[in-house]
Amino acid sequence: MNIIAIIPARMGSSRFPGKPLADIHGIPMVGHVTIRTAMCKELSSTWIATCDQVVMDYAASAGLKAVMTADTMSAARPVPPKPCSRLRK
Repeated sequence: MNIIAIIPARMGSSRFPGKPLADIHGIPMVGHVTIRTAMCKELSSTWIATCDQVVMDYAASAGLKAVMTADTMSAARPVPPKPCSRLRK
Protein backbone atom coordinates (compact mmCIF):
# COMPACT_ATOMS: atom_id res chain seq x y z
CA MET A 1 0.00 0.00 0.00
CA ASN A 2 1.20 3.50 -0.85
CA ILE A 3 0.65 6.12 1.83
CA ILE A 4 1.45 9.67 0.77
CA ALA A 5 1.77 12.67 3.09
CA ILE A 6 0.61 15.97 1.61
CA ILE A 7 1.75 19.12 3.39
CA PRO A 8 -0.27 22.23 2.51
CA ALA A 9 1.87 25.36 2.22
CA ARG A 10 0.11 28.68 1.54
CA MET A 11 2.05 31.95 1.65
CA GLY A 12 -1.17 33.96 1.99
CA SER A 13 -2.11 32.92 5.51
CA SER A 14 -4.17 35.61 7.22
CA ARG A 15 -2.57 35.06 10.64
CA PHE A 16 1.05 34.51 9.55
CA PRO A 17 1.71 35.56 5.94
CA GLY A 18 4.76 33.84 4.50
CA LYS A 19 4.75 31.10 7.14
CA PRO A 20 5.94 28.27 4.84
CA LEU A 21 9.22 30.06 4.20
CA ALA A 22 9.68 31.48 7.71
CA ASP A 23 13.27 30.80 8.73
CA ILE A 24 13.77 28.36 11.61
CA HIS A 25 17.49 27.92 12.33
CA GLY A 26 18.41 28.47 8.69
CA ILE A 27 15.74 26.23 7.12
CA PRO A 28 12.27 27.32 6.00
CA MET A 29 9.43 25.96 8.12
CA VAL A 30 8.02 23.88 5.25
CA GLY A 31 11.45 22.28 4.85
CA HIS A 32 11.54 21.22 8.51
CA VAL A 33 8.01 19.79 8.28
CA THR A 34 8.71 17.94 5.02
CA ILE A 35 12.01 16.45 6.17
CA ARG A 36 10.57 15.27 9.48
CA THR A 37 7.42 13.89 7.87
CA ALA A 38 9.53 11.96 5.37
CA MET A 39 11.25 10.21 8.31
CA CYS A 40 8.06 8.22 8.92
CA LYS A 41 8.78 4.70 7.66
CA GLU A 42 5.10 4.03 6.94
CA LEU A 43 4.98 6.72 4.24
CA SER A 44 5.72 6.01 0.60
CA SER A 45 6.43 9.67 -0.16
CA THR A 46 5.96 13.19 1.14
CA TRP A 47 4.74 16.08 -1.02
CA ILE A 48 4.24 19.81 -0.54
CA ALA A 49 0.97 21.15 -2.00
CA THR A 50 1.13 24.88 -2.75
CA CYS A 51 -0.40 27.58 -4.91
CA ASP A 52 2.70 29.76 -4.63
CA GLN A 53 5.57 29.66 -7.12
CA VAL A 54 8.05 30.78 -4.45
CA VAL A 55 7.29 27.61 -2.43
CA MET A 56 7.63 25.49 -5.59
CA ASP A 57 11.00 27.16 -6.24
CA TYR A 58 12.16 26.41 -2.69
CA ALA A 59 11.03 22.78 -2.96
CA ALA A 60 12.92 22.35 -6.25
CA SER A 61 16.07 23.94 -4.82
CA ALA A 62 15.91 21.68 -1.75
CA GLY A 63 15.14 18.51 -3.73
CA LEU A 64 11.67 18.17 -2.20
CA LYS A 65 8.60 16.91 -4.06
CA ALA A 66 5.89 19.50 -4.64
CA VAL A 67 2.69 19.94 -6.61
CA MET A 68 1.01 23.19 -7.63
CA THR A 69 -2.59 23.70 -6.55
CA ALA A 70 -5.15 26.29 -7.61
CA ASP A 71 -4.85 29.64 -5.83
CA THR A 72 -8.57 29.44 -5.08
CA MET A 73 -8.00 26.65 -2.57
CA SER A 74 -8.68 27.63 1.05
CA ALA A 75 -6.80 26.36 4.08
CA ALA A 76 -9.84 24.44 5.33
CA ARG A 77 -10.30 22.28 2.23
CA PRO A 78 -8.37 19.11 1.39
CA VAL A 79 -6.12 18.94 -1.66
CA PRO A 80 -8.46 18.77 -4.67
CA PRO A 81 -8.53 15.71 -6.95
CA LYS A 82 -6.58 17.31 -9.83
CA PRO A 83 -3.27 17.71 -7.89
CA CYS A 84 -3.79 14.29 -6.31
CA SER A 85 -4.10 12.71 -9.75
CA ARG A 86 -0.73 14.25 -10.68
CA LEU A 87 0.87 12.46 -7.71
CA ARG A 88 -0.20 9.08 -9.11
CA LYS A 89 1.91 9.56 -12.24
